[in-house]
Amino acid sequence: MTVCVLAYSGGLDTSCMLAWLIDRGYEVHAVYVDLGQPGEDRQEMEDKAKNIGAKSVHMIDAQEELCRDFAFPCLMWQAKYEGPYLMGTSIARPLISKKILEVADQVGATVYVHGATGKGNDQCRFQLAAEALRPDIQVYAPWRTPEWRESFPGRTEMIDFCQSKGIPVKATAKKPYSSDENVLHISYEAGELEKLDVCGVDLVDFEMMCSPQDAPEAGEELTVGFEKGVPVSVNGKACSALEIVESLNDIAGRNGIGRIDVIENRFVGMKSRGVYEAPGMTLLYEAASHIEQLTLDRDLTHLRDTLAPVVAELVYYGYWYAAKLDALMAFIRKSHEVVTGEVKLRLYKGNIDVLERSSPNSLYDEGIATMEAGGTYNQDDAEGFIRIQGLPYRVQGMFRKFGE
Repeated sequence: MTVCVLAYSGGLDTSCMLAWLIDRGYEVHAVYVDLGQPGEDRQEMEDKAKNIGAKSVHMIDAQEELCRDFAFPCLMWQAKYEGPYLMGTSIARPLISKKILEVADQVGATVYVHGATGKGNDQCRFQLAAEALRPDIQVYAPWRTPEWRESFPGRTEMIDFCQSKGIPVKATAKKPYSSDENVLHISYEAGELEKLDVCGVDLVDFEMMCSPQDAPEAGEELTVGFEKGVPVSVNGKACSALEIVESLNDIAGRNGIGRIDVIENRFVGMKSRGVYEAPGMTLLYEAASHIEQLTLDRDLTHLRDTLAPVVAELVYYGYWYAAKLDALMAFIRKSHEVVTGEVKLRLYKGNIDVLERSSPNSLYDEGIATMEAGGTYNQDDAEGFIRIQGLPYRVQGMFRKFGE
């Protein structure tokens, strides 16, 4: 009998897959990696897998690790994929694989099964992580096989299969869009969201946040503290990485901050539509940018900003354990040794305003920057500076003139 570990989420796909694998003679060890999926009962997920027939069920809490070792390094990079997407799903997948492969070693599994489809990015993230961390294990993705697709051409057939097995599922034929949840964000896709004439933020029932229209009229103020680029406190209270994300999810969520509706370019080449909510991380990205403005010099900031899309692309594609990303993470840790301070923000109906910012490593000198009389900046110095900067353009201008 083939022993396998299954990346088990408790949702429609993997619940169906667990029963299907057992029917095909596999010994299945289900691994539920707890990343703070809101609204899910962990005991319910475990009981569900056992009732389906899993040989063992492993419930692993990796929430703190997700925030501390995966999300916060991306935050230091200000890494966003194609503009607005904070990659809450992309960041989580390499950690899920890491934890599942640890269980594979414990139970002697030779096969790693995941429920990602052959159309999506997650298949790449799961498999690239597995090949980097345990290259000897076989990765089995049923969605990429004819036998799975013959059994389940679409989600409707999967729902019917689960109902025939007495397996409760969240999705229904009436409302079949799927969601992926963790403490960083929730993503929504498929079903009605595949239609471009549908307003995604009206269709989706957001779980982590209210709409800006429903946010309080009074708004809210808060202070976030950073040490070496890492968030460490909220309103003066020292917190763990997970506590910070959870706290800011609540604060930003009730003020209508952090939802987007995007068309993105998947790694496999197609465009897809997704709706996302990420209240806490949206707030952290904004807060971190204001401390960086005080503490990072111009050339280092511009270099970071040039490389940030490269980092976002590596993370989005699934190259978390690549040597290239290791080196880039070492760079960002070094560059952010000075990024320490506090920023006070005001939140109002989906908007974020900065009220105050301070840092012991601030490079802002009011005496130099002031536009008032006096100060320490000698404006006469600008004459020679600009003349030197303009030298190549004066030479080019001479040739253009004589060539006419």
